[in-house]
Amino acid sequence: MGNADSGLSEAGLRRLREVLQAHVESKKIPGLVALVGRGGQTHVEAIGTMRHDGGGPMRRDTIFRMASTTKPVAVAATMVLLDECRLRLDDPIDRWLPELADRQVLKRPDGPLDDTVPARRPITVRDLLTSTCGLGLDTTAMGSPMMSAYFEQRVYGENGWMLPAVEPDEWMRRLGTLPLMYQPGERWLYNVSDDLLGVLVARVTGQPFETFLRERIFDPLGMKDTGFHVPADKIDRLPPLYAPDPQTGEFTVEDQAEGGHHSKPPAFQSGGGGLDSTADDYHAYFRMLLNHGMHGTQRILSRPAVELMTTNRLTPEQTTALQSWARSVVHLSHGQGQTGGWGFGMTVRTYRGDYAPVGQFGWDGGAGTTTYADPHHQLIGILLTQTGMSTPDSARAMQDFWTTLYQAIDD
Repeated sequence: MGNADSGLSEAGLRRLREVLQAHVESKKIPGLVALVGRGGQTHVEAIGTMRHDGGGPMRRDTIFRMASTTKPVAVAATMVLLDECRLRLDDPIDRWLPELADRQVLKRPDGPLDDTVPARRPITVRDLLTSTCGLGLDTTAMGSPMMSAYFEQRVYGENGWMLPAVEPDEWMRRLGTLPLMYQPGERWLYNVSDDLLGVLVARVTGQPFETFLRERIFDPLGMKDTGFHVPADKIDRLPPLYAPDPQTGEFTVEDQAEGGHHSKPPAFQSGGGGLDSTADDYHAYFRMLLNHGMHGTQRILSRPAVELMTTNRLTPEQTTALQSWARSVVHLSHGQGQTGGWGFGMTVRTYRGDYAPVGQFGWDGGAGTTTYADPHHQLIGILLTQTGMSTPDSARAMQDFWTTLYQAIDD
């Protein structure tokens, strides 16, 4: 590729490949798949191997744990329900998530769990969509009583895994024993809202979250390799997930393919970080967002639903919280994520801090995944590794991917 149709130069795409190749040849990342989509053109690079000690090559159809890059896709299920008036943005969630009715709120987010005031109002659907429900992972206060309670109550961290590991009803029961950290709508907080949306969708529809996503999003878009686990007949396409040792750089396997967390259906289908997918499946989804909700002649989401998801929804006060959080998280402090805004389930650039323009939307994942779409250039970029963020290596590869991708535009 590299022609008038795509507005991407041959030289630019060659440099993109060379930069990614260098990351693999450095032996810091075993392998990766990169996809660039613009206009009707798609350019894919599969570089390196599935395992750090060799094994099969990375391929275009390799399946990756998407980690937090799950969020922008999983949120679409809630948008379908809004489009169909089965939910409303300002509906209290109490009817469907009674475990979170009548909340107490910590007087200080890092204070004792019994030092609380009543919530000023119920949590709404909008609060969940904007990640402002008052519950979240606050990496700036990891030693606080609330963060400790998450792990003691095993809301997160059961069997050492950062996704919920129990059935949704039991997970909700555990969450319901805890206060909110902030008043509903007050502050942006990471991750818990996205997991709550999956439970909400399941309860509103009476279907498992994955079933509804498959019927309304995955199947219509042809996302045949996307789901919350990798079935046995595809498990050979899933690499191990590595968490390199921060001191030695040694490749520690955080999750095996066979017999690992993604080899069988999970007890909890996590909208915050549970999806497995491929570069092509994600391309189809983000292309639909750039096409204002259309896939070919079929409408998947309404135009206003897509506009709500992909434009900034945060107030200036909430934005400050997002930025201080982004600076505190390891992979974001390596340079990702400081983009200024948040829509529904994804970040939205509100100022220009690097090579990408204002309006670009998407997100990154701790397993070494990044997917963004740029309406201004009608451009989609996807880079997938399974080298986790315990070291800066995959974050650096992601930054170099975006830097070279934007230089390849020549129209």
